[in-house]
Amino acid sequence: MNMRKSTVIGLALIFVFSSVLVACGSKDASSNGKTLIWGRGADTKSLDPAQVTDGESLKVTKNIYDTLVDYKEENTEVEPGLAESWETSKDQKTWTFHLKKGVKFQDGSDFNAEAVVFNFERWMDKKNPYHKGGEFPYYGYMFGGYKGDKGHVINEVKAVDENTVQFTLKEPQGPFLANIAMPPFAIASPKAIKKDPEGLGKHPVGTGPFTFEKWKKNDTITLKKNKDYWKKGFPKLDKVIFKSMPDNSARFTALQSGEIDVMDGLNPDDAKTVKQNSKLKLSEQQGMNVAYLAFNMDKDTPVKDKKVRQALNYAVDKQSIIKSVYAGLATPAINPMPDSIWGFNKNVKDYSFDLEKAKKLLKEAGYEKGFKLELYAPSDPRPYMPDGRKVAEVIQSDWKKIGVDVKIVSYDWQTYLDRTGKGQHEAALFGWSGDNGDPDNFLYVLLDKDNTRTPDAGNISFYKSDSLHKDLIKAQRSTDKNERTKLYEDAQEIIKDDAPWVPLVHATPGIAYQSYVKNGNFTHPLNNDKLVKMDIQK
Repeated sequence: MNMRKSTVIGLALIFVFSSVLVACGSKDASSNGKTLIWGRGADTKSLDPAQVTDGESLKVTKNIYDTLVDYKEENTEVEPGLAESWETSKDQKTWTFHLKKGVKFQDGSDFNAEAVVFNFERWMDKKNPYHKGGEFPYYGYMFGGYKGDKGHVINEVKAVDENTVQFTLKEPQGPFLANIAMPPFAIASPKAIKKDPEGLGKHPVGTGPFTFEKWKKNDTITLKKNKDYWKKGFPKLDKVIFKSMPDNSARFTALQSGEIDVMDGLNPDDAKTVKQNSKLKLSEQQGMNVAYLAFNMDKDTPVKDKKVRQALNYAVDKQSIIKSVYAGLATPAINPMPDSIWGFNKNVKDYSFDLEKAKKLLKEAGYEKGFKLELYAPSDPRPYMPDGRKVAEVIQSDWKKIGVDVKIVSYDWQTYLDRTGKGQHEAALFGWSGDNGDPDNFLYVLLDKDNTRTPDAGNISFYKSDSLHKDLIKAQRSTDKNERTKLYEDAQEIIKDDAPWVPLVHATPGIAYQSYVKNGNFTHPLNNDKLVKMDIQK
């Protein structure tokens, strides 16, 4: 081979090799299409939406599955989803849904009324052969338990014909329509469930805009475009990668370098940096959330005494927490739900930061010399709490001044959920992001005695008040918004006096993203991370 010829071949090989590197290294190269990488603070627990309550799981499942009805892009009002229309009886005990025709599950099987019935019977009936893979916690939270339970509100779900499904309730339920729009009640493929009911959590099959591709635990979940999605022209993205990056600062560095396209869990202090960077944009979500400290009233500790719980409420400096942890991007929480939700009781007065009152109450309760208490703090950032350890340290410092010696304990997010759901904590920092814009979703789910069921308790205070339960059930069964408002206002007064929590803050979570990311709808009050309309336009 002569020198000239070998040189030409060598240059050609270098060109080919360089082209391969460019194609492999670029996220939006033509061979890969439009790929969006979303950086987040923790991994998903399960991809079966009926089995989870955590936002990191539902963030992904929202894009694989659809629900019968959905929330509007701008608010929490309900609009059609897999059901194109519906009507209800005068007493609101019978709801009839007319389903979209021609919709397919991602495994090619038909979506129809029988599929809806199959899913609801799987969730509600513990004797159902496909009631496997977990405890279906959200179903119990929102519908008063399960089939056979005294408070269970759904009497029957039946297929009237192929495209019509009917729900019969034992009692009317005010938030029923808003409830079934929630992502845990998305409809999964009966074919996939029958094949492996427990495997749905690792190999999800819905009707949504993206299909599941792969999951690398504690690293990435990859979804690809559902080319047969029933909403024509969507999704705009070809691939979505959810990347777990527990450290907020490292995640922000990845955003600045272009390694990721979107990040949640932004350190509040970094918001100014985003605003100063022309290549980045910042969205501040409406704060339909609450961060709180829950006292476990089932544990044999001093917090079983109401005076002790009230004392500890007086000894939390919420403004200090907002300043040192949230950089001002939060407001003090008075009640267990934010004032952006109807039914908020504006007349409830918060416990002021008053260490002398706290000491006085501890003395009256017989704990003048204080006591020891173990406090769980999440190690992973959450939208309502960007740094749980720092929040715990502020509280630890304040409580030390009244003689309460706090030991802070942290676990990874999945272990944290497991241990608090089983009631293994003495006290725990936690939070909630609203699911449907109804007061029931905060007060009943988080504080009613019905939801102290383990191993997935929604009420991790294990607070059991008969008077509160009476108000909340009456409010649930009413379809009169004025009546429901009065009942919820009364409920908040009961909760404030009993003090099962220290409501801490309502956060304003920041989402930062590259300027070329379009149609994100990041400000939705329900943390709307559905990516069906999102696009990359460079």
